[in-house]
Amino acid sequence: MEDNFKFSILGKTDLKVGRLGLAGSYGAPAQAYENAFENGCNYFYSGSGRKRSQMKQAVKNLAGQGKRDKMVVSIQTYARFGVMTEIWFKQSLGSMGIDHADILMLGWHNNTPSNRLMDFALKMKEKGLCRFIGLSGHNRTLFPKLAREKNFDLFHIRYNPAHRGAKKECFPLFENDTPPGLVTYTATRWGHLLQPKHMPQGESPLVASDCYRFSLSDPRVNLCLCGPRNMDQMKTALTALDKGVLTPEETERITRIGDHVHQSAKGFFG
Repeated sequence: MEDNFKFSILGKTDLKVGRLGLAGSYGAPAQAYENAFENGCNYFYSGSGRKRSQMKQAVKNLAGQGKRDKMVVSIQTYARFGVMTEIWFKQSLGSMGIDHADILMLGWHNNTPSNRLMDFALKMKEKGLCRFIGLSGHNRTLFPKLAREKNFDLFHIRYNPAHRGAKKECFPLFENDTPPGLVTYTATRWGHLLQPKHMPQGESPLVASDCYRFSLSDPRVNLCLCGPRNMDQMKTALTALDKGVLTPEETERITRIGDHVHQSAKGFFG
């Protein structure tokens, strides 16, 4: 498989990343993350949830082995007040045994972040606590607006076979010479795309690697996040990198299933 399916440059950050990113909120053991790192997955995303400790331990272990410069660590905060953002951020850094993150992710913003929050984020960058600033959200109309601002280096955008609106509304933003980085998440649509009960009649469910390949088959996507719960799920996720770009037949099937799931399976965000 060509390296451009396995690796990418994360937009204008110029960071080289494995195209399968690792989300740490679902419970996989530290060894699973370390194994994934050895297979080229170097984007470690610490979001919400109580099960992040194992991924944090993996980052700490790898940093202790002198591999910090090969990792891209992204820490997300949902705080809306700057002082809380910095306090929580420093606590996260300490739990990983590192002195800075590559990315400060401002999480779940469906409107433009306040000037006060942005001022604090930029001060954190000036202090060397982070190198780049990103934003995640579910309001697709917000990304074109924020992409015109110089403060944001990358975005986390929801995209999967059942939610394809970003391909038309957001992905064209990433076609210029110095685009922000593009990370997709919710690849399995909260697991609905993997569940037999949500399939069209006579159709077998997708596997997680199908969903990751769906995102990664668009070259504008720098990386797609996966959230494994155990070693087996991590192994399944990694197969996406070896299978590579979807065939036209696979794309047609996955899109058809995605349409059915979108119409029939209820989700928190529709």
